[in-house]
Amino acid sequence: MKNNYRKLKLSILLQTVFVTALTVLVGGFILEYFIDGVYNDSFANGFLRIMESFHMNEETAKRLYWQLIGDNKVFFMILGFLLLFSLFFYVALSKMTSYLRQVEDGIENIISASDQPIRLITELRPIEDRLNEIKETLKRQEDEAAQIEQKKNDMLLFLAHDLKTPLTSVVAYLSMLDSNPEMSVEERAKYTHISLEKAIRLGELLQEFFDITRFNLQDIDLEKVEIDLTMMLEQIADELYAVLQEKKLTCQVEADEEILIEGDPDKLARVFDNILRNAIAYCRGKSTLVIRAAKEKEQVRICFENEGDTIPEENLKRIFDKFYRADAARSSSTGGAGLGLAIAKAIVELHKGQIRAESSEGKTRFIVTLPIKGGVENHEIHTHSGHSSGGRAGRRKFLQHRASGRTVE
Repeated sequence: MKNNYRKLKLSILLQTVFVTALTVLVGGFILEYFIDGVYNDSFANGFLRIMESFHMNEETAKRLYWQLIGDNKVFFMILGFLLLFSLFFYVALSKMTSYLRQVEDGIENIISASDQPIRLITELRPIEDRLNEIKETLKRQEDEAAQIEQKKNDMLLFLAHDLKTPLTSVVAYLSMLDSNPEMSVEERAKYTHISLEKAIRLGELLQEFFDITRFNLQDIDLEKVEIDLTMMLEQIADELYAVLQEKKLTCQVEADEEILIEGDPDKLARVFDNILRNAIAYCRGKSTLVIRAAKEKEQVRICFENEGDTIPEENLKRIFDKFYRADAARSSSTGGAGLGLAIAKAIVELHKGQIRAESSEGKTRFIVTLPIKGGVENHEIHTHSGHSSGGRAGRRKFLQHRASGRTVE
């Protein structure tokens, strides 16, 4: 990198040497012919005549000449050379400022979004390459932003269409119940249950709509407190009991005892909930979803593993992109806005952590690493099965008290 501007430095050096040489030649010529040469007496005589015109006698004029000029010859020579050098260097700067004009034209090319590549003189080739890289990066980011915006608009259209279906069903079934008071208990229970399912689906769609509209508008602020991560994971697994039961799944938590971290409990709960719901949506029926958490050096590693179809490598690279599911087939059971994992990634990175996904041999794992509070001590594994929601009232509170004394669940 240090030799990238060798041609530019050499060009400036040569111009400086040329200006210096020209100053010496012109200054020497002036010294030879005007100061010490044939014009020396003419200059002295001219000075005397001017002084005599002010009624000064010849002896006084000569003495004044030597005091002002003759005895200060070296000073005037240095001053003259400096003036000559400044004049010639100022002229040479027009060449150097052309470099800045070239860079300015390159920046203008970027601002105007021209399709033409940036072309600079040979000396500025490193800057030309860098400006073209910046131009390509901005163009790529602009294209990606346009694609994301298009996906967002498409998803909003999809949701607007999908919102009609459960809403129409809810209205229809409730109207039926309202207009038929003599309906049997069995039929009334059946239609009430169907209405409830449609209403729940409507709520899910509205939540997706809310996520889409606010994702790019909200600034995620963290309110960090001390969190017992082990209890947090166990509680989240318990709270998904009903969702797990629908697919006859079990959830097992294998975590070190009392893993303490500092983080925003609400935001981290959203991360883990999003990952788990994604795993449940694509998990093979009647299988076990396993959550493992263990301390590793100065961080904790949390792994969410589920059984299901192996995700191709090219899909894994984009799985955390916003609105990624907009390109995939959508269904009422698994279709979503494609924001859950993107939001999870943003929150994890705000906590100075990392999140990644891997899939092989019919198993998919989402791995989250977060900084741990304090050092790593000897630990034992605590295993909890998430398919039962009872008998754990004493371990439901996974957060330490906030400054206000309030406990957050």
